[in-house]
Amino acid sequence: MKTIVVIGGGVTGLSAMYELQKRKQYRDLRLILVEASRQLGGKIRTVRQHGFIIEAGADSIVSRKIETMPIIEELGLEQEIVYNATGRSFIYTDGELKPIPEDSVFGIPASIESLAKSTLISAEGKVAALKDFYTKNETFTKNDSIGSFLGYFLGTELVEKQIAPVLSGVYSGNLSDLTIASTLPFLIDYKEQYGSIIKGLEANKQKFKGGERKFLSFQNGLDSLINAFEAKLGGTEILTNTKVEKIKKEGSRYHVILNNQEIIEADYMIMSIPHTAAEMLIDDPDIKHEFSRLTNSSLISVYVGFDVPDQLLPADGTGFITANTDELSCNACTWTSRKWKHTSTSGNLLIRLFYKSSHPSFASLKDMDQEELLKVALEDIHKSLGIRAKPIATEVTKWTGQMPNYLITHPKSVRSLETRMAATYPGILLAGCSYYGVGIPDCIENGIETARKIIQML
Repeated sequence: MKTIVVIGGGVTGLSAMYELQKRKQYRDLRLILVEASRQLGGKIRTVRQHGFIIEAGADSIVSRKIETMPIIEELGLEQEIVYNATGRSFIYTDGELKPIPEDSVFGIPASIESLAKSTLISAEGKVAALKDFYTKNETFTKNDSIGSFLGYFLGTELVEKQIAPVLSGVYSGNLSDLTIASTLPFLIDYKEQYGSIIKGLEANKQKFKGGERKFLSFQNGLDSLINAFEAKLGGTEILTNTKVEKIKKEGSRYHVILNNQEIIEADYMIMSIPHTAAEMLIDDPDIKHEFSRLTNSSLISVYVGFDVPDQLLPADGTGFITANTDELSCNACTWTSRKWKHTSTSGNLLIRLFYKSSHPSFASLKDMDQEELLKVALEDIHKSLGIRAKPIATEVTKWTGQMPNYLITHPKSVRSLETRMAATYPGILLAGCSYYGVGIPDCIENGIETARKIIQML
């Protein structure tokens, strides 16, 4: 009998174990899933308060990615799917909410009309962006900075005031540190094919029009996905509230030492935990050095629910991003009850604010307790939306050092780490968002692929 241990019960670890479980009937396998927390799910955590469904971690799944995968049908979740409501997104700047042009992709104009009608950019900034139409790309490759690429062809003002707030919010990093390849690799193809980024987006805009089906969740919350995975793991030993303290190589096998002093002898392992946690399990200076090349940022999520209708919000809006970091302490604000009808059974207002370590105010926020953070959130809500109501539900979650940054050096660092692990610890594979992608579909796909690699080794 071969023993396979999956460390980490987030969606990556669960999808990996689900794939291994499907093969168990053909092989003599002992499958063990070890999770340090009391519940499975990792960054998927659903909380229910006063008629609100609150997603303390990830809040949705990109539809176009998950709908090409069979996993939803396999888990029996087709009837529970709900899609986001459409609405305008805003950027909060100069003391007011200004709409992001509808005909844009990540804030990048997808037509000359979109550029012309933008209220976020000055006339001078619009003229500077016209450089895109008559300047060829002779130097940039997909390994270059997305910020430098966009700034060169579209101008500094358009990037700083309209594009960067959106794109930095999605990819959690400064645009100068992110590569074209890790963000929007198709832009450089459009530049080559159409001679213009804007023209390329205009010609392909149907690809980016997700409408009401751009994101999906489940009627009873995203943890429906976690519960469905768990229900499929009948032949797996699941150890929750159990932490792996150390991994030691013993001949051709590995000793997995748990915090209760129990030792599991494993033939293969998948470490689907943050790289900072994985690094602590292996006593190897060279591998620790490789791990140290990877970087994380932090995020604080604050939900506030009110006993007032969400019609108080601007018409047809679903949230805003901040541009001027001096005006508000938050980076972004989602009007959750407007965007996701199922999250508020009464139609009352539910708001989520995001505070990221990239914001200058984060240095003072990170050490605040929940009551202090709630006061900051309520002040941001008052400044941006004019709402002074007393909250009836709140949920504050700190994701400290758990948001991966895919810097320009990230792909090279991951390849180097993989090579070192394969040479020193064959049979132990890395998986998860620290290395291969943050979206839920990316994590599921990575979990399945990693499990298949183990199966090939068998």
